[in-house]
Amino acid sequence: MKVSLPEVNFSDWGDVRYLHLGTEWVQGSMKLDAPFDIELEYVQRMMAWLLFVDPASVAKRHAMQLGLGAASLTKFCRKQLRMRTTAIELNPQVVAACRGWFKLPADDAKLQIVVADAATEIRQPQWLGTVDALQVDLYDHEAAAPVLDSEDFYADCRGLLTEDGCMTVNLFGRSSSYERSLAKIVSVFGEEAVWAFKPTREGNTVVLAQREASQPKRPVLADRAQTIQTRWSLPAPKWLRVFKPVA
Repeated sequence: MKVSLPEVNFSDWGDVRYLHLGTEWVQGSMKLDAPFDIELEYVQRMMAWLLFVDPASVAKRHAMQLGLGAASLTKFCRKQLRMRTTAIELNPQVVAACRGWFKLPADDAKLQIVVADAATEIRQPQWLGTVDALQVDLYDHEAAAPVLDSEDFYADCRGLLTEDGCMTVNLFGRSSSYERSLAKIVSVFGEEAVWAFKPTREGNTVVLAQREASQPKRPVLADRAQTIQTRWSLPAPKWLRVFKPVA
């Protein structure tokens, strides 16, 4: 069955460029004078997995994004963190837009953009158990609810992760949709392995799930947060004030 994909365009407002998929809803953004930084607060929070790993090990890890958006996470992981990075995106127009308008580099030994349906692609054997940081941001052009949001989907996501791997998911708002999504994630990963942020002003709530539950001590998290802020200019110390286990 042929899938109807929305038109892809962009708008500039001041020093920020925004990605749109056929509506005025913002699907991603980029600072024109800092194209490899992460501009949106919720997208920065998708990097919270950094709190759960040794900062010295980051460049040796593999990040995967489900949904390319404006490629903020993909560019940050590849260019700033120097990680092996894979992004899976259904719409080839989004890939072309990111390459033409949002400074997404060409594929190389450490960057691969796969044009595919994420639900199918993540079941491919070559990905299983290889992903240290899985970042899931799959919304339709209306940005109303996650496109993939079943227990089976989250189980497939868990299967991608390495033993100390983490998944971060963007869930929009604390509506009934958020509660249902959180319950599915908890059912798959276990209550002890799931953390959640308070919603941003825009209503995005980022949830983190660990492949294997661990509860780092607060001083360890604080120390890593300071390193993350110093090394990569992400507001990680602020995260710790609005981020906690759901258990």
